Amino acid sequence: MGLDDIRRRIEAAELAAGRAPGSVTLIAVSKVQPANRVEAVLEAGQHVFGENYVQEAQGKWPGWRSRFAGVELHMIGPVQSNKAKAAVELFDAIHTLDRMTLARKLAHQMAEQGRRPQLFIQVNTGDEPQKAGILVDELPGFLASCRDLGLNPEGLMCIPPEDEDPIPHFRTLCRLADENGLALLSMGMSADFEAAIAEGATHVRVGSAIFGARDYG
Repeated sequence: MGLDDIRRRIEAAELAAGRAPGSVTLIAVSKVQPANRVEAVLEAGQHVFGENYVQEAQGKWPGWRSRFAGVELHMIGPVQSNKAKAAVELFDAIHTLDRMTLARKLAHQMAEQGRRPQLFIQVNTGDEPQKAGILVDELPGFLASCRDLGLNPEGLMCIPPEDEDPIPHFRTLCRLADENGLALLSMGMSADFEAAIAEGATHVRVGSAIFGARDYG
């Protein structure tokens, strides 16, 4: 596999689903990837990248951004409240807004910095106690509270349970977005992004299928 293969598969999935060409944004998930692999993907023209850790992203992306124009950086991992300042400084989108303490911190930092990263609310569609995310029934109230803070979430994100068919979870997320007037859906990863596109994903998060297996050392 690799970047060209993933791009072709996204185009085919868009076509099969009757979606407009280019309607799905590919987020290349570069966490814990060697610099040479990331640079090769940058040189191939990929501009949208996802990271899971604020500190790791701080250490590597300022240099790449000075060399490669138009890079867009998405935070797709959990954000600790004490990292909200750095997250607002560094990221163009945050996919993991999952609690009111973080919402308040982000609202404060956005006001302080004059930056407004695109926001996605993470939804725990599988009601998994070990997983972050707003429960399905609590989403309308959480969204209203975010808007009261001056935040404007534009989409939803989910990570389906590993041992379940992801499609019902994608459909739940799509329904919730429709019911709450949200246009964006961050769902689908290396193993299931084509199914996610068929169900309405606007952003897919693909890492190992582009870069190869991660080396956690």
